[in-house]
Amino acid sequence: MTQSMEIASSPAPMPPATPEPTHDDDPVALLSAHINPRLAQVLRLIGFDKRWHRARGAYLWDDQGTQYLDLLAGYGVFNVGRNHPGIRDALIDHLASEAPSLVQLEAPLLAGRLAERLKRLVDNRLERVYFTSSGHEGIETAIKFARAATGRSVFIRASAAFHGLSSGALALNGTSSFREPFGAPTLQVREVAFNDLGALEAALGPGDVAAFIVEPVQGKRVAIAAPGYLSEAARLCRRHGTLFVVDEVQTGLGRTGRMFAFEHDRDADPDMIVLSKALSGGFVPVGAVLYRKSIYDRVYSSLDRCVVHSSTFGQGALAMAAGLAALDVIEQERLPERATRLGDRLGAGLSALKQRNEFVRDVRWRGLMLGIEFGPPRSLALRTGWTLAHKLDQSLFCQAVIMPLFAQHHMITQVAGPGVDIIKLIPPLVIDETDVDRVIAAFDDVLTGLLRFPGPAWHALTSLAQNALRS
Repeated sequence: MTQSMEIASSPAPMPPATPEPTHDDDPVALLSAHINPRLAQVLRLIGFDKRWHRARGAYLWDDQGTQYLDLLAGYGVFNVGRNHPGIRDALIDHLASEAPSLVQLEAPLLAGRLAERLKRLVDNRLERVYFTSSGHEGIETAIKFARAATGRSVFIRASAAFHGLSSGALALNGTSSFREPFGAPTLQVREVAFNDLGALEAALGPGDVAAFIVEPVQGKRVAIAAPGYLSEAARLCRRHGTLFVVDEVQTGLGRTGRMFAFEHDRDADPDMIVLSKALSGGFVPVGAVLYRKSIYDRVYSSLDRCVVHSSTFGQGALAMAAGLAALDVIEQERLPERATRLGDRLGAGLSALKQRNEFVRDVRWRGLMLGIEFGPPRSLALRTGWTLAHKLDQSLFCQAVIMPLFAQHHMITQVAGPGVDIIKLIPPLVIDETDVDRVIAAFDDVLTGLLRFPGPAWHALTSLAQNALRS
């Protein structure tokens, strides 16, 4: 065979691969290229496409050195503030010790100590603790435990509830836009109106409900449990052989002015409490489910079932060390009391805006968990702007507030949920009076700008909608 024939019969060389575009250190470009292009698009549209450089306490700094007040706290993760030095130092010391972790067939010391601390917070009324890596994992645990403990398969959710986005938790989600793209729910669920005890009693009536799972303050609307609602709900559940489960993933650990939000209702006595978010100070994913011994005895019912439900990373030593350090900070810095004092100051100041701004319908709060709800204004011109904004997009009006709060006043806020005219504030519990007064002044300034129609704020809103439609 000649050399020319050998060459002709050889496979054609592959063309050189087109190199991936390089984005250096642009986080939004990397997000767009590799993770979630549509989220990157939204960040650019609303002006949130910043390069964050540093964080401490209630503040973040971008790469230009501009300071921002964080009123979102990582969706409630940073109750103790970002990069708290006490927790950071505890984790550095733990890492330096080279302590073993995740041996799995072991009795981890730090897990036992953290469980002991958590039980003391509820006066040892809930005798067992199961550790998770997230809030939705805690909800999935509660679902499994409730089924095992009761032998029942039906669950009750409240309208507008949010308990996470994994399969079981998603079925308990009261917002249809989260559920619908993912097919039929994995659970049999009945929905009742939040704060409606009559509806709850009727749903419990058939005697087939494993658990009623409820948030003491709903994260998606900042709807607050009415006085006596939680204690009466617990009583009704016990009468019907149903477990009463409180989701404290966002409300727990000082957020509402008590260590747990259900404690605002003196006689509320849950069978399970689900925790996460603020439990590690934002350093390590960690969560916990506190539950009754009677439930434990049905789940872990024999020696060969001692690990029938478990989590690989649930009792990781670093997570447990973070949890212990976070509880130290919350208690030593008296953050629940701080949340009550500053939450009342912020809530009262924002409520005063109702007297001079037609758009503000309601301001409600419990500790430092606040919702500012907007509604149609009285005057014809402003109502025209309101109607136009809602025809373009249900959440567009809130963006008219959120965007200038960010761009002009350097504050990070969020819409409380899809299809609602509510902005939620859940700042770190370490904010001070100066921060509170600054927030009130900023909302006053932005909302006053919206009282001019047409005006610059409305032009910006229209431009945002047009850009979104083009995209």
